[in-house]
Amino acid sequence: METLSTNRSFGGVQGVYSHASAETGTGMTFSVYVPPQAADLEPGAKLPVLWYLSGLTCTHANVTEKGNFRAACAEHGIIFVAPDTSPRGDDVPDDEAYDFGKGAGFFVDAVQEPWAANFRMRSYIESELPALIAEHFPADMTRQGITGHSMGGHGALTIALRNPDRFRSVSAFAPIASPLACPWGEKALGGYLGPDRDTWRKHDAVALIEDGARLDHLLVDQGTADNFLTEQLKTGLLALACRKAGIPAAIRMQEGYDHSYYFIETFMAEHIGWHAERLK
Repeated sequence: METLSTNRSFGGVQGVYSHASAETGTGMTFSVYVPPQAADLEPGAKLPVLWYLSGLTCTHANVTEKGNFRAACAEHGIIFVAPDTSPRGDDVPDDEAYDFGKGAGFFVDAVQEPWAANFRMRSYIESELPALIAEHFPADMTRQGITGHSMGGHGALTIALRNPDRFRSVSAFAPIASPLACPWGEKALGGYLGPDRDTWRKHDAVALIEDGARLDHLLVDQGTADNFLTEQLKTGLLALACRKAGIPAAIRMQEGYDHSYYFIETFMAEHIGWHAERLK
């Protein structure tokens, strides 16, 4: 692992790092904020971890620079990890559209060519990067939470639903709730996984809940002025699925907020505090 930069912030350290990924076959960059409590840990003591998955077209840098999470993480003693959304590099296949290819990995392991060799973001996020975080940071991997925005919200929900014993807390900002039911999802899942829609279900939060996956609790914030709400995000389908399954879910429609980081930064500290209660 290579350290690209470190900056002091709210008494902790905001770092940006890179490594050679065996899963994607590329170099991958990610950011980690380690709060000030790490400096005073007893030997063997560790801090809880909150994962943040970014949305379409984004890298680790979007939330690192605009997410306003560090003060809350410093207050609650939480390590904040922000991975990339897809493999990068000149040899990595891409698409001209913003919603497919680089920046649009959808946190799946592709099986279709030419994507299969590099687009393995599910395995990267679920296995490879957590092992690296556990090795290099004072991270308590028995106390993990996960959140994300838009495509990253889709990733956070589906990863948590598939791994209920790993994550103590789950939230999302304007997630793509049902990729099977929206143009973004149909394009990405069809392109990466092929035409068999049954294989898509494990990458759709609504379908996973319908098929029996459960969460102990869920927090979702969604802006009512979000241009993608009706066609792409399908928040109502997630709310309905949670009600039918008896999942305690606070799915909050925030009046006048859009899809941008102005929306995310408004509610970020509240989400971190919510995770902190469940990660103690």
